[in-house]
Amino acid sequence: MNHLTENYDIAVVGAGHAGCEAALACARLGLETIMFTVSVDSIALMPCNPNVGGSSKGHLVRELDALGGEMGKNIDKTFIQSKMLNVSKGPAVHSLRAQADKQEYSRSMRHTLENTEHLTIRQAEVTEILAEDKQIKGVRTYSGAEYAVKAVVLCTGTYLKARCIYGDVSNHTGPNGLQAANHLTDSLKKLGIEMYRFKTGTPARIDKRSIDFSKMEEQFGDERVVPFSFSTNPEDVQIDQASCWLTYTNETTHEIIRNNLDRSPLYSGMIEGTGPRYCPSIEDKVVRFADKKRHQVFIEPEGLYTNEMYVGGMSSSLPEDVQYEMYHSVAGLEHAKIVRNAYAIEYDCINARQLYPTLEFKEIKGLFSGGQFNGSSGYEEAAAQGLIAGINAAMKVLGKEMLILDRSESYIGVLIDDLVTKENHEPYRMMTSRAEYRLLLRQDNADLRLRKKGYQVGLVSKEQYDYVLWKEAKIEEEKERVEHTYVGATKEVQELLEQYESTPLKNGCSLAELIRRPELNYELLAPLDKKRPELPEDVREQVNINIKYDGYIKRQMKQVEQFKKLETKKLPEELDYEAISGLRIEARQKLEEYRPVSVGQASRIAGVSPADISVLLVYLESYRRGGNGNT
Repeated sequence: MNHLTENYDIAVVGAGHAGCEAALACARLGLETIMFTVSVDSIALMPCNPNVGGSSKGHLVRELDALGGEMGKNIDKTFIQSKMLNVSKGPAVHSLRAQADKQEYSRSMRHTLENTEHLTIRQAEVTEILAEDKQIKGVRTYSGAEYAVKAVVLCTGTYLKARCIYGDVSNHTGPNGLQAANHLTDSLKKLGIEMYRFKTGTPARIDKRSIDFSKMEEQFGDERVVPFSFSTNPEDVQIDQASCWLTYTNETTHEIIRNNLDRSPLYSGMIEGTGPRYCPSIEDKVVRFADKKRHQVFIEPEGLYTNEMYVGGMSSSLPEDVQYEMYHSVAGLEHAKIVRNAYAIEYDCINARQLYPTLEFKEIKGLFSGGQFNGSSGYEEAAAQGLIAGINAAMKVLGKEMLILDRSESYIGVLIDDLVTKENHEPYRMMTSRAEYRLLLRQDNADLRLRKKGYQVGLVSKEQYDYVLWKEAKIEEEKERVEHTYVGATKEVQELLEQYESTPLKNGCSLAELIRRPELNYELLAPLDKKRPELPEDVREQVNINIKYDGYIKRQMKQVEQFKKLETKKLPEELDYEAISGLRIEARQKLEEYRPVSVGQASRIAGVSPADISVLLVYLESYRRGGNGNT
């Protein structure tokens, strides 16, 4: 029997947020790339919340954009409301979040993909990964067609053996009733890949016409919108924005849920998969936070041309009749009509400890993996991994050095390091608290941190790279000038200080000293700074933050220096941990299992103590000198 056979450089399996970034990266680097999806209509689908960004996730999108990814540009084209979160706190936790028009987001991303050179889109289910001697050779689809490739990027999201569940209803489908991918898991297991079963969930969608908004608090976007992408002109995103609304659950809601817990598949044992701790269902919230009298519920539009509204904060897998009763108990939703039921989705994913920090499988050369398939949750986490997996698949095929971002230079580095180094028994969600160096890893300086790496890889233009170099120089020049520009205790100065309730001056001081006062900043001091040059807004912002937090930034940079020392101490692939006599048994077992790439990564493995790291460093020194290490 004859089957179709074709040749490509790279195959990307899946066309969600990870698959889109992976495929674009590979194709833009000049490699013939084929992207498979079970449905072309589901490209860049947002099956859950209709937004991009949010606390710490906004950081990921900014970093992805700085490296040459697409998500930031796409949301800038298709958002309907935008807000900078946590503005009452310090700049380290400021995070951009935008409501998307779901259909437009998907349509716009598809348009970009379809018009990218070297990229072929194919609607087909990949059922088998072809490998010989632990080396990727190609993929096979359900029809029997074979595609010979040099690398594969798996971005299967929540589709593998997917099951959507509410009450006692269970459908073997992917999100939104799309076809599940039921065959690939077996092929992966044959290759020796360890699989997990995770679950996530989504709330109901309700008809806008059946909502009483007068009982809710209207939520507006920012007056001045900040774009996600560093290459988007800020003036292009100042649009009329859609509103969201805030309401709350109450004791009646909680009582309805408690009375029906025995009918929830989460508690009946019908769902096997582990759910995300930091994105719990409403059933979980009511059980785990029994003392809370109410929970926030956000009503968010799914787009400008639909009446579907997303019920943020109330994801559930309760039966259909209970969902109606529960939603109807919430203020403003008394007569709500459900368009789509809430459901939980259970799916196969991998234990990400099988991956190197490059997102290549340790045991199969040329097989890479990104997104929810790696055991993470969220569009932004998926897109970030997809980009890195795509870049590294391309680097592998081109014979170039792969890109590894470490914890001190990006949230993406933290995300990937946590996935491949720590034991994750539930879907992983990015949070600002996970980043030790978050004062340095702000969303406002992602371009300064990562544009150069994007340029070295080949995804950032010379023009964008040159602008970052110019911006760096201007920030340093202006910081230097402000540190050495002095003002005296003149009437003009004292009046300005009084205006902002700041302590009057007794003697002269530098503008930098005034900027460091909590109630003042670089912009407010403009009237006193007669020789101030005309500078773009993004440069002025960096000058202000760098001066204001100077002491903290320097302290964190010293911590990073210490961190880098261990990260640069690479561990040879062939190292036999069983032969290192000073290591504790648990440490030997963990190091043998994880095969860390550096002493730094080894130090973050649960079960490896500081004493074990000291033994490892001594052994390594001897090993490098050509001894056996145990001298």
